[in-house]
Amino acid sequence: MKHLLKLMDLSENEILDILNLADQLKYEKKHNIEHHYLKGKSLGMIFQKSSTRTRVSFETGMYQLGGQALFLSPRDLQIGRGEPIEDTARVLSRYLDGIMIRTFAQQEVEDLAKYGSIPIINGLTDFAHPCQVLADLMTIREYKGEFDNLKLTFVGDGNNMANSLIVGCLKVGMRVAIACPDDHRPDESVLEFAKAYGDKFFMTSDVLKACENSDALYTDVWASMGQEGEAEERKKVFADYQINDAALEVANKDALVLHCLPAHRGEEITAKVMDAHPEIFDEAENRLHAQKAVMVKLMADK
Repeated sequence: MKHLLKLMDLSENEILDILNLADQLKYEKKHNIEHHYLKGKSLGMIFQKSSTRTRVSFETGMYQLGGQALFLSPRDLQIGRGEPIEDTARVLSRYLDGIMIRTFAQQEVEDLAKYGSIPIINGLTDFAHPCQVLADLMTIREYKGEFDNLKLTFVGDGNNMANSLIVGCLKVGMRVAIACPDDHRPDESVLEFAKAYGDKFFMTSDVLKACENSDALYTDVWASMGQEGEAEERKKVFADYQINDAALEVANKDALVLHCLPAHRGEEITAKVMDAHPEIFDEAENRLHAQKAVMVKLMADK
């Protein structure tokens, strides 16, 4: 594993290795065991999209691993003034030990990896959110103990979260159901990937049908960053795509509820359900541990 660009690039074993290391790092942090695996290392963090969890977890994670993180916005970089991505990649590769980028186009992440000579981590694009799904899988395993034959249902827009959940969950042996409007399906390349898993993948526009016998229910905001102008129209399109008491009623009794946050209570999830499921905040915490594992795997001296 040279980069983390999207989960399609990783094998099941590579995903499980990251999760096992994340569990170890979480244990060590809880017991105040120092783990400066990245002492003297520097991570550049390029943010073309705003962030709470991504910035704080990566910056804190690098500190806990003994390294340093540099926050780089488009205002700080010549890339914001038109410098080609290949030039930025080549220059930053001479200063840094790794780059995390949170941006719009997946191609920008792929190009950083193509032209740079250091590990690249996808902190989020419009296509994929691999770091979030690693934290999600870590949380599911903490609560359920294993992945085999567990069912996860995603309710809402077939966005970057849906894309990455489909890939990550199928790769570790879970079953996946997607409930989304017909005009808001996941990316075609992801749907093509899912075909190889046969009846382990299921997609419908019927929320309750998708939620039946689920072990985990997952949702995301109806309008992602960059779609703010569509927010009112999307409220109409997704009005029925909500995790609520009705969805929980048809899921398994001990079903988890997960959300990548931030949440719009009363839209994609009710406040009642949100407040009744603290695992959402365990999931948020696990961004820190999962991303530390990714950084160690990619950046530690071998």
